[in-house]
Amino acid sequence: MKQSIKKIFQNLNTYLFFVLFVAFMSLLLSFEQSLSYKKVDNLRNQKKIISTLTTLDKSDLELALIQFNGKSTQLHQEIDKLRLLNKYAYIDKFFLGNEKEYFSDLNKLSHLTDQFNQAAKEYYVETDDKKLEREAKEKLSKALYTINRQIDSMLLKSLTYNESKFTFMQKVILFVFVLVLFATIYYRRVLKAIYRDIEFLYQTDKSRKTYTIYSQEVDAISLRMNRKNLSSENPEMIDPITGINNYKGLAYSYSLKKGAKENNYTSVTVLEIDNFSKSKRTYPEDITQAILKKIAYTISLHEQPVDVIARTDYNQFTLIFSRSSKEQSFKDVNLIRESIAELKFNIPQAGSIQVTVNGGFVIKPKNTSLEEAIKQAKEILRYAQATGTNKILQSRDLMPRNL
Repeated sequence: MKQSIKKIFQNLNTYLFFVLFVAFMSLLLSFEQSLSYKKVDNLRNQKKIISTLTTLDKSDLELALIQFNGKSTQLHQEIDKLRLLNKYAYIDKFFLGNEKEYFSDLNKLSHLTDQFNQAAKEYYVETDDKKLEREAKEKLSKALYTINRQIDSMLLKSLTYNESKFTFMQKVILFVFVLVLFATIYYRRVLKAIYRDIEFLYQTDKSRKTYTIYSQEVDAISLRMNRKNLSSENPEMIDPITGINNYKGLAYSYSLKKGAKENNYTSVTVLEIDNFSKSKRTYPEDITQAILKKIAYTISLHEQPVDVIARTDYNQFTLIFSRSSKEQSFKDVNLIRESIAELKFNIPQAGSIQVTVNGGFVIKPKNTSLEEAIKQAKEILRYAQATGTNKILQSRDLMPRNL
């Protein structure tokens, strides 16, 4: 089955956006990992500050109290920094689920810091009572031990968090790498196949007659380049506006081609441009002719050598396709409908407009005449028009008339 270049590049665009997103997330993860190291440095710094609070020179108590107040305030500032750093720890929050435990440890550390600061403050008070001084020193030592144990516990947990985070990131990175690797291999192969298609169109010799075209668009162009219009020599069989067959040319071309591939299914489709009848002409004649030409050209891009296309009424086109399956025939007709709907026309004083078509599709039995098949397709077309716009209906889509 041939692939659509349009869809390939749409998917490629999505893939490139995904790669950009992965690169952005990798940047965020590296930033978050650096925050983990900052947390560890913060806790170590707190231990240093606490250590200096127990070794202030008591010979100058006034100076010692000034230093004490500054360092005790700094301890709480360091704890606030830890709270702020955790704000961006998305993996800890949403994947590892240790945020509650982390904040519980911070609250405990904040409480122990208050106790330690109070014990240190009592220790740096001048007193002649040796007993009170000894008790204050013991209280400070106990508070120092307790807060250091809490910080050591948090450092150990940080190590555990980082290990879990690394394991998680390792799995995600491995998965993304495998995904990007296979996608890259796939798109390299697809783009190489498209390049070979273009190269095939460009070649002048016919040494690659057995080459199998990969893409739908190149296949359509190749068929258009190689086909011969059997009715082009007779002006009576050509629609003067679009340059494709008229009804007479349709009948003549079909009579020549109907036996080309006997095992194929022959489909007849009648397409009509929505809200574009001659009696309801909205745009100037030159604009309507330009629209008809563009639609005819779009249809012709999908025409194969055994197909016949024609403009059989003011805003109607008839398509006779020969395909190996009914499904492929309908799929090709529906692709034409989509291609027409994507066309844009710039109309003076009206801006850009789009046109749509409705269609009736039938598979022509061998014992049914072309005229009868076209009549059936038109009947389906009328039903399609009554139910909306921009659609191709088949016989099975007709609702029972009488229930």
